[in-house]
Amino acid sequence: MAHVLADIPLNRIDGSPTSLAAFDGKVKLIVNVASQCGLTPQYAGLEALYERYRDQGLVVLGFPANEFGAQEPGANAAIAQFCETNFGVQFPMFEKVVVKGAGQHPLFAELTRAQPLDGNNDIRWNFEKFVVGRHGDVVARLAPTVAPDDPALVSTIEAELAKG
Repeated sequence: MAHVLADIPLNRIDGSPTSLAAFDGKVKLIVNVASQCGLTPQYAGLEALYERYRDQGLVVLGFPANEFGAQEPGANAAIAQFCETNFGVQFPMFEKVVVKGAGQHPLFAELTRAQPLDGNNDIRWNFEKFVVGRHGDVVARLAPTVAPDDPALVSTIEAELAKG
């Protein structure tokens, strides 16, 4: 699984190509995000998590998606501006992707395959969270309503960071 995730082509929000291999050795918190969702204030908590743990090896990776209530209608540049202006987001953001259904991005296909829920691989809503360990294993999947400061998420991240 580790090499599969690392090899999936991605584009940063500015359009530059990359992959998860650029974050090898880091604990990754992958989140599908949206700018016009009731959960959008989670951006602040995600940034706080990133600032708190990045020196220990955490990286938060935001993937805008528009599958839920058309709550991410903007273009990539507008999304980037929104995140920076409203939440001071410094963690890496990526181009808007499809996270479920027809055209699902291969990253989210692999993440949901690795951590299915009740036999259903679909992403449930904006701000669903996946924790990927330093060696590329998907170790946790958390509901959209799990806040970035929730003890379940924080303890999972801390446990993965402790593995060095």
